[in-house]
Amino acid sequence: MHSDARLSSLQQKHLRLDQAIIEESKRSWPNEGALKRMKLEKLHVKEEIDRLSQSSSSRTH
Repeated sequence: MHSDARLSSLQQKHLRLDQAIIEESKRSWPNEGALKRMKLEKLHVKEEIDRLSQSSSSRTH
């Protein structure tokens, strides 16, 4: 159950980062440093989501 809450939290964070990246990209002068950091963080969050998803599916099988 704990990993389900963590997974849900990470998925929400991933969506928030995605939205922040879109919003920053729309600006006339986007902050490239901020975009790079957000994209890297989004990648790390995605990797953690994948890792948790794989470990939870292996426990159910």
